[in-house]
Amino acid sequence: MSLIKQLWIAIIVVMTIAFGGSMVVSVLSARHYLEQQLQVKNIDNATALALSLSQLPKDPVTVELQVATQFDAGHYRFIRIVSPTGQTVVERVFTGQLQGAPAWFARLIPIRAVPGQALIQDGWKQYGTLTLASHEQYVYKSLWDGTLELLLWFVLGSVITGIAGTLAIRFITRPLGDVVGQAEAIAERRFLRIAEPRTPELRSVVRAMNSMVERLKALFSEEAARLEALRQKVNLDALTGLSGREHFLSQLRELLVGEDSGAEGVLVMLRVNDLNMLNARLGHQRADTLLQQLGGVLKDSMREHSGQQAGRLKGGDFALACPGITSPAQAASELHQRLNQAWLPNWVAEVPDLFHLAAVPYQRAESIGDLLSRADEALARAEAEGPNSWHASEADSGSTARPAEQWRSLLTEAVASGKLRLAFYRVVGSGSQNAIHQEGVIRLQIDDTGTLLPARDFMPMAAHLNLSAPIDLEVVRLAIAHLRTTPGDIAVNLSAETIADFSFRYELRMLLEFHPEICKRLLFEVPEQGVFKQFNAFRDLVLTLKPLGCRVGIEYFGQRFAEGDKLADLGLDYIKVHPSYVRDIAHNPGNQEFLKGLCKVARNFGIVVIALGVESDSDLPLLASLGFDGVTGPGVK
Repeated sequence: MSLIKQLWIAIIVVMTIAFGGSMVVSVLSARHYLEQQLQVKNIDNATALALSLSQLPKDPVTVELQVATQFDAGHYRFIRIVSPTGQTVVERVFTGQLQGAPAWFARLIPIRAVPGQALIQDGWKQYGTLTLASHEQYVYKSLWDGTLELLLWFVLGSVITGIAGTLAIRFITRPLGDVVGQAEAIAERRFLRIAEPRTPELRSVVRAMNSMVERLKALFSEEAARLEALRQKVNLDALTGLSGREHFLSQLRELLVGEDSGAEGVLVMLRVNDLNMLNARLGHQRADTLLQQLGGVLKDSMREHSGQQAGRLKGGDFALACPGITSPAQAASELHQRLNQAWLPNWVAEVPDLFHLAAVPYQRAESIGDLLSRADEALARAEAEGPNSWHASEADSGSTARPAEQWRSLLTEAVASGKLRLAFYRVVGSGSQNAIHQEGVIRLQIDDTGTLLPARDFMPMAAHLNLSAPIDLEVVRLAIAHLRTTPGDIAVNLSAETIADFSFRYELRMLLEFHPEICKRLLFEVPEQGVFKQFNAFRDLVLTLKPLGCRVGIEYFGQRFAEGDKLADLGLDYIKVHPSYVRDIAHNPGNQEFLKGLCKVARNFGIVVIALGVESDSDLPLLASLGFDGVTGPGVK
């Protein structure tokens, strides 16, 4: 029972007792007073009537007429004249019903007024004794009206007191509602601070809760900083801050085979000529500065072009992967221009022949060994063209690329005519083969033969044409339709461009509210890159989906772990770790330590951790020992 209901019950009980006591005292006091007044009135009226009759002739008609006149003019219960011999001479009695008060009220509070008596004289003789009693119905009416008025005031007082008490309790307990909201948020793994209330009792509770939130956030931040330092130590080149060879090759492999990677792209290779000569000519410290500046230029390119990955392969060899770009010449020319503007002028006077650069295209599912071999050949051609030159190997003329307007027509028609399909991949527990959920990935039917394109072949163009939102909304509809006929849970992917669309978030909420029974079985995940690119939109998405019962996670997690403290108050349900950390995990002790720490932190915050891109079932026991809750990938049967 709520506090306000208890308050109303208490007010009703107290006011009822107070009314009962007040009514008893008031009615009894009034009855005693009215009985006295009635008795005095009876005596006065009896005396006055007896005196009047004593002065009149005593014939029966005159006496009867005088008594009747008095009885009809006043309010009497009876008037009676009895002779000295005891014979009733005249008697008038009220025979009507009690009016002005309920009969039960009259029985509950009887009026006992003494009738008035007086002697009637006939000259020097006694004619008779007059006895009369005024009617009590007017006394009962007065008492009843007073009782009703008292009841009305008590009811009015109770209502006013109850309303005032309700408002006071709501004002006083408003901070308590904030405390409850904070506790519920913590239970949902959202660590929020609230303002301290003025009420001392609540202030101490809020202060303790806020202190706990700060400690948890500090714990998360400290652990995140430690893991980020470990990640950088294991996967990044200490001098330039770029990915090390193994980590870059793992990222490149994901671009070549990953479900969400583009169908094509460009790999740019850059070689700083004769690093030993540079160390001798510039000195070790200045040579390091040269490489650091080069790393800065590559980082700038990554920041400006979402999805690019750069790494230092060895010594003076660097690589830049550019997914979604179809022209090697464009990629090579752009990077060459950057280097000529921000890096080469600082060193060309001392080292005229500083670097060479080459770009080669790649296609989905291409062997990474073949790609690197072609890149080495292109780099050799660049070296043959002179100092600080570049070379681009163009794609085969048999490319099947479509123009943008053809893509627009194809994608718009696919949404309108139902040519989008879902393909499902199992996500299973790391210690068992029990399914955690299925991941539904989009496929596009491009012809009547049923040929399906994977998401990587058309979603980059959909994003370019601002068609991601209608496609993703159709994906959600397909998932809901599947869940209505099939048991289990389904996770669907949303792009950064989609979650940034307010109208999409509104339509998604309307769609989900229409299917409340499905929401608990529906999971939404956004790539880490999209989360931090559109963080405010992602926060709004989480706050929209969580109250509906949906679960929310981040896919390809781990590339921007340094910013993970932003996620502490979102209440995420799960994360899917980037495949570059999972591939070849058995031979990478550094990544093992990093992932073990990541799983520990996530588990402390109630977040399920899933490994992406598992290529061999032999890795499953190791991943389970590291703390992963689930796995998915080619090696998962």
